[in-house]
Amino acid sequence: MTQAKADSAAPKADAPVVAPPSMFSDCGDAPCPEPVLPAASPEQTAALMDGVRMRENPAEWAFVRLSKLIEDFEKGLDKDEEVGARIVGLPGDGTMSIDDVGFWGPDFILFLGKNADGRPVRLIQHYAQINVFLDIRKKPEERPARRIGFQLSEMVQKTNPK
Repeated sequence: MTQAKADSAAPKADAPVVAPPSMFSDCGDAPCPEPVLPAASPEQTAALMDGVRMRENPAEWAFVRLSKLIEDFEKGLDKDEEVGARIVGLPGDGTMSIDDVGFWGPDFILFLGKNADGRPVRLIQHYAQINVFLDIRKKPEERPARRIGFQLSEMVQKTNPK
């Protein structure tokens, strides 16, 4: 192969990386895929899927599903509890309070919160490596318990493919 042919076949350094369409299901307007939770009722599964549409951006797709799972988990908390996380690889006891979750496509999921000492922390994790153990923690006395699930769901709805 000549050098000119090799150069023309190679992607340009500044060209965006685009996953082939065959990597994703073509779900159209149908929600897909559905979670498989043996103990969940059809109504619980339908609630998790409500408004969820597949995304081509893998980090965004992971974020959409994670936000629904956090919102569902928060439904079981009382007024004095809020969601926390135990994350594999986090220093110390591996726990943090989650204040917000975001993503930076195509590959990063972002967790913003506070460590056990109340200091700000930010976890940047590749979507393929995400392991989050949601746990319950008592809220601080000086403020009402925070719920982040509905905020995340609002973001999901705003970015849903039309």
